[in-house]
Amino acid sequence: PGAMGAAEPLRSVLWVKQQRCAVSLDPARALLRWWRSPGPGAGDPGADACTVPISEIITVEETDVNGKQYSSGKWQKMEKPYAFTVHRVRRARRHRWRWAQVTFWCPEEQLYHLWLQTLRELLETLTSRPKHLLVFINPLGGRGQGKRIYEKKVAPLFTLASITTEIIVTERANHAKESLYELNIDKYDGIVCVGGDGMFSEVLHGLVGRTQRDAGVDQNQPRATLVPSPLRIGIIPAGSTDCVCYSTVGTNDAETSALHIIVGDSLSMDVSAVHHDSTLLRYSVSLLGYGFYGDIIKDSERKRWMGLIRYDFSGLKTFFSHHCYEGTVSFLPAQHTVGSPRDRKPCRAGCPVCRQSRQQLEEEQKRSLYGLDGTEEVEEWKVLCGQFLAINATNMSCACPRSPQGLSPAAHLGDGSSDLILIRKCSRFNFLRFLVRHTNQGDQFDFTFVEVYRVKKFQFVSKPAEEEDSSVLGRGKKRLGPLCSEHPASCCCRSSSSSWNCDGEVLSSPAIEVRVHCQLVRLFARGIEESPKQESRG
Repeated sequence: PGAMGAAEPLRSVLWVKQQRCAVSLDPARALLRWWRSPGPGAGDPGADACTVPISEIITVEETDVNGKQYSSGKWQKMEKPYAFTVHRVRRARRHRWRWAQVTFWCPEEQLYHLWLQTLRELLETLTSRPKHLLVFINPLGGRGQGKRIYEKKVAPLFTLASITTEIIVTERANHAKESLYELNIDKYDGIVCVGGDGMFSEVLHGLVGRTQRDAGVDQNQPRATLVPSPLRIGIIPAGSTDCVCYSTVGTNDAETSALHIIVGDSLSMDVSAVHHDSTLLRYSVSLLGYGFYGDIIKDSERKRWMGLIRYDFSGLKTFFSHHCYEGTVSFLPAQHTVGSPRDRKPCRAGCPVCRQSRQQLEEEQKRSLYGLDGTEEVEEWKVLCGQFLAINATNMSCACPRSPQGLSPAAHLGDGSSDLILIRKCSRFNFLRFLVRHTNQGDQFDFTFVEVYRVKKFQFVSKPAEEEDSSVLGRGKKRLGPLCSEHPASCCCRSSSSSWNCDGEVLSSPAIEVRVHCQLVRLFARGIEESPKQESRG
């Protein structure tokens, strides 16, 4: 095999764990395989064959054979063995990835160098892999373990993969966002955030905002077409829920996320721009919630001293308050999308729904640009009025360990739409039934008081409650909120207005205008893989 180059298949008999194995490398299919072959020749692979895509090899190292016991038993025929170690990804349960390694022993130096050179040449062709990263660490997020998680689980893997980093440990709110506006980010291959959803949101706002500033785009214009950033964002989960990481990788595991960054995975994701009076309020990638989820986040902000349990406390309090809010929702249906919110087809790695929806959206925009089709002004908006317990808009499933299916199980990460979920006024018991559905496999939209629409834009305007009277009871209501004991248990207490929960941050303005920007950012992820296989430790 001495004349064989990287473009041709390579097949040899090598030793793995003191067992004679046939090892093949197929550059065309980009696969490395090995299987036990006790007899003469390489033989054909059996059921116990191990297969690793070249794209999931972290690195290949020369192995020091000094001190190894190879002078007896099965090694006696090797006068001086040569060895190389392949560091790779191994799939484990529940979408987790693990770093694994396998050492191959060669009887001949020429064969050893051939394998080493061929594997390294193939790895050099993987140009999507990052070489230099900017890392932001939130030392206070979640349980305050961000720095320890990075140093223990992530940094050694980056070093193994020859990735250099610049690390900024954030010292205040918006530190990461401000840094991304000021630094020369062109020298990096990506941005990594170590923390929870709040940390990711801060990096997102900094990166998207910097990109628009450099491109001369006014973010405050609701109709502006935003420019995608060329840099990918990696998320090392170290927060309390890590919803974005869970919805894009399938698990909240630091080692898994680090390996997705190392192999250079890329996943495009929609971003919603939230405006009020031609002013950008925030960007949203997961949940935009009014009513129930808005009240929870606003109440929990006052109870930070309670720690993470404040979300449970505020959730229980908000549930028993049972407030509903009157308003008008206007939305533009996403007619370009291939799927629907109730088709039970979740977003998965290599998602055809996201790919086809983006293609159709681009065709729709071209027709509009050249006047071949009705423009936005004549597109049909739908208007709904009423009293709502909750209004939720999700760009992704919003899955997390507590709610494995999420708020909208079939929401797609990159289809240019948001799932708008309206929960109309209903009894506490029915609302509880709806909430419980988020923890099981049931269809959470299968209620008469729940409506769901796939939209690319929507607006909301609240209808303020009538002026409360100036009596003692009225003043008490103003101070304590509506008193549910005045009404039957099935009633909702109508309040003037709620707040919007935008990815865990409070927006005080109830009147908003939202537009989904298709695949505006990219993550170091590949989406949740279908039926992941747990591998042997070969």
